[in-house]
Amino acid sequence: MTAQSIGKRLWAIPEGYIPKYSHGPEPEMLSHETACILNTNDEDAHISITLYFTDRDPAGPYEVDVPARRTLHLRFNDLKDPEPVPRGTDYASTIVSNVPVIVQHTRLDSRQPENALLSTIAYGQS
Repeated sequence: MTAQSIGKRLWAIPEGYIPKYSHGPEPEMLSHETACILNTNDEDAHISITLYFTDRDPAGPYEVDVPARRTLHLRFNDLKDPEPVPRGTDYASTIVSNVPVIVQHTRLDSRQPENALLSTIAYGQS
């Protein structure tokens, strides 16, 4: 297996939540959700993200690109089109790519001075 074939085209992050407020200097300590996307391919990755909620229809797709042989640390807080990601609301997400990529999920919860950081690899399927 070469580095160019690492990853999956479909990923799911069942856990998502952006707190409504933060503690500490911005942008470093702003509470956020991040999808860290690694593209080891010689081709750009065209990514489509859909958000799912407990009490409403899905939002998306949000479209982003990850250039060939690069990484993108995408804060869900920065997603605006087709709508901003709601704060203080549980959600899940799917990430679909035209080429295999690796997705890691990270959350910074800075609602109090003692911050919490969570990170895990998303669920990937071919």
